[in-house]
Amino acid sequence: MPELPEMETYRQQLTRLIQGAPITGAEVTRPKSLNVEPDSFIRKLTGNRIVRIDRRAKHLLFHLESGEVLLLHLMLGGWMFYGTEDEKPDRTTQVVIHFGAKHLYFIGLRLGYLHMHTLPEVDLLLSKLGPEPLDSRFTFTQFQQVLKSKKSNLKLSFVDQSFLSGIGNCYSDEICFYAGILPLRKLSSLTEEEQNRLFQAVRSVLLEAIQFGGYIDEPLFIGDRLTGQFDAKCRVYDREGEPCLRCGHPLIKAEVSSRKCFYCANCQA
Repeated sequence: MPELPEMETYRQQLTRLIQGAPITGAEVTRPKSLNVEPDSFIRKLTGNRIVRIDRRAKHLLFHLESGEVLLLHLMLGGWMFYGTEDEKPDRTTQVVIHFGAKHLYFIGLRLGYLHMHTLPEVDLLLSKLGPEPLDSRFTFTQFQQVLKSKKSNLKLSFVDQSFLSGIGNCYSDEICFYAGILPLRKLSSLTEEEQNRLFQAVRSVLLEAIQFGGYIDEPLFIGDRLTGQFDAKCRVYDREGEPCLRCGHPLIKAEVSSRKCFYCANCQA
């Protein structure tokens, strides 16, 4: 599932590609991906423009010139492609937004959605999300308060969007490894020094992942050299049995409440 770095990569690239461009039409092949009737969706988009693209947690917010907001959550298996009809991957699309000769294809929206809301509705829908970990106003003291809000282990806390927003299976493991702390540790067991290591790890890992385009291996457009470059840089996620980059011991894969969890039992404590 795309997490904060993947959605931030999409935001930055799509801002350059489609912001301000006239929307010339749309197609909907899966009405369940929307929260409005397809005809109404297409009518409201046609002749409109996307004036700004924001990210909140794992969501993208496409602000329309007319005042509405398209709220996107890709969920498991969802991704996007921008290009001409000839360039489009041979994959089923659920929604397509046309920008003249080029189109934004939404692929794999079986669990995800592209909903149309007013801005107050979006604010209400996202109000239960936890703090944005990369917000410059998010301090170590605030992070310590967040740690006190949960009684579970690090893995389950990190993937809980009311704890910190935007982190999921991959980056929860990468952050814990970077900090040298087992993802199975209870939050209450962390010393202040470990809390600080974890706080620094959150920022370092997420910023590095954004710099290298996240881990999704599907390019956003033909010639996209950024999207997915972090996949090869993952230190533990999906690396079961491989030698730890720090100590050489084989990495372990475990299940934590039905979630995959990767770590080094030797150098994470």
